[in-house]
Amino acid sequence: VRGDFDETTAFPDSKVITIGQFKIGLCHGHQVVPWGSLDALCMLQRRLDVDILVTGHTHRFKAYKHEDRFIINPGSATGAFTGLSDDVRPSFTLMDINDDRAVVYVYELTEGEPRVKVDKVEFSKKGAAKQQQQQQQPVAAS
Repeated sequence: VRGDFDETTAFPDSKVITIGQFKIGLCHGHQVVPWGSLDALCMLQRRLDVDILVTGHTHRFKAYKHEDRFIINPGSATGAFTGLSDDVRPSFTLMDINDDRAVVYVYELTEGEPRVKVDKVEFSKKGAAKQQQQQQQPVAAS
């Protein structure tokens, strides 16, 4: 999908794909005003009629369960600053979808040390989303 610095109009503003039982909406997020607003993101999610909305622009990891749907912002793998904040921690996510269950693994550089914290967020069409921190040893960043 098109980001705020993409000059070409060849890419769509948003795209909807289906994986397993989930309809997933993709949108960079600069079109959502105010940026990162849960209410504005929920309106986009309803307009796209998707179970999971993957969005960004703020460069900060966030995950929300709202109205039996799921919204995720993977953050910024580089930790690049934005006009919103220069305090951005590098993060990225991996999403594992199996039928009606999605598990998102969140990798985030911890403050002060070159270590990566790994969290796990689960979402099921049948149940509520929940976030539980893994009790694993932090992985050293390279």
